[in-house]
Parts: sequence; C-alpha cells; structure tokens
Amino acid sequence: MKHHDQVADAFGSTAAAYLTSQVHASGADLQTLSATFAATCGNARVLDMGCGAGHASFAVAPHVRKVVAYDIAPPMLATVDAAARERGLTSVRTQQGAAESRPFEDGSFDWAISRMSAHHWRDVPRALAEVRRVLRPGGRVRFIDIAGIDDPLLDTHIQAVELLRDASHIRDYRADEWIAMFEDAGFQVRVSERWRIALEFDSWVARMRTSDVRVAAIRDMWTRAPD
Repeated sequence: MKHHDQVADAFGSTAAAYLTSQVHASGADLQTLSATFAATCGNARVLDMGCGAGHASFAVAPHVRKVVAYDIAPPMLATVDAAARERGLTSVRTQQGAAESRPFEDGSFDWAISRMSAHHWRDVPRALAEVRRVLRPGGRVRFIDIAGIDDPLLDTHIQAVELLRDASHIRDYRADEWIAMFEDAGFQVRVSERWRIALEFDSWVARMRTSDVRVAAIRDMWTRAPD
C-alpha cells in the first residue's frame, strides 16, 4: 500500500472519533489560533492543510472570509462538511488531496494553517514549497504539530511509539528541523509557543484502532525503557 493510501485508510476509518476527541476538539493551541484570526484576519482566505476532523478550520472560520479544509481522506472531509453545517459555518468548504500537491492557483490564499497533521506527510519540503506557491505575497503560515525531541535516545523512543500506535506516522520533527525546512522554502520562521498535551493511553490507542499486538509492544517499550 502506498503511504498516501495508508494515511487515507487509517484516518478515513476513524473520522468520527477525531471529531469527538477532546484532545483534538479543545486546547490552548486552538484558543491561540482563534484569537490570532479574530484580531487580524476578517477578510482572509485560509487553507487548512491536513484538516482532519476540522477543528482548526472551525476555530478560524467565524473570523475569516473563506476556509478550504483540505485532506487526503474523503471520510474526514464528509465529517467536516456535516459538522460545519451543524455549526452554521458557511465559510468552510472542503477539498480532497495530498499535502504535497494542491489544485489551487498561485496566490490563492492569505493564510495557510495546519494542526497535528504534518507528521504524516511523505514530503514536507515539497508540501512547504506548495504552501509558498499558493500564498499571496506577504501571506502567512501557522503550523501546530507534535515536536520531536533533541535528545536522540528520547527521540528514538517517541518515534517508535508513534509508529507502533499509527502505521501512517512518519516523523515528529524537532524545532530546528522545522525551522530549516521553512527557511529552505523561503519563509521567515520562529517557534512561537509550546504546549504539553495530556493523553489518556486507552483512548489514545482506541481512537486509532491500534491492534492489540502493537498496544502490547508500546507497553513493553515503556516498561523496558531506560530512566
């Protein structure tokens, strides 16, 4: 199975769980995102890349002219469509596709956002080049994602746990890796905030339908991990 198909399959079957997940539907990061757009972006056109169940789109939609919720998994987009209608968010529309390839004209958007998605992308530099292309001159980007760890031992363990839990995982990038990739794409970039997210283990693996053998492997890794 190709990686894009694996991502679409994994998240297509779990769309409803991600819509109702409190970890994804709430948090200081969403509050910050909403406040950013409420303050400055009344007429903005926004692209939400890897929108998942749509929580980032929903956070900014009341404050902007248009949000395109873009994702590789059609069932996720169906979930976003239904939830947007239920919430009366008429500025949200959906479109299907991969992060590395976007069927939009140059300069189509004022903002590009992404939340908890890029660690699944097969080619982040290519995706960022596409971001650069579809943004108007002076357009802005806000990415929120899980951070890798500077210490190699800890980083190896967290990447392994992520992959066991979700076979579509690629990498939680470190801050220096993110900065380098954005700069290579022609952006001025900084890490603005960091948050810790508390995860309850059983719901974390259930949400992704992680197999029993992989759940056991994660528990074994943690049990045997060095201090």
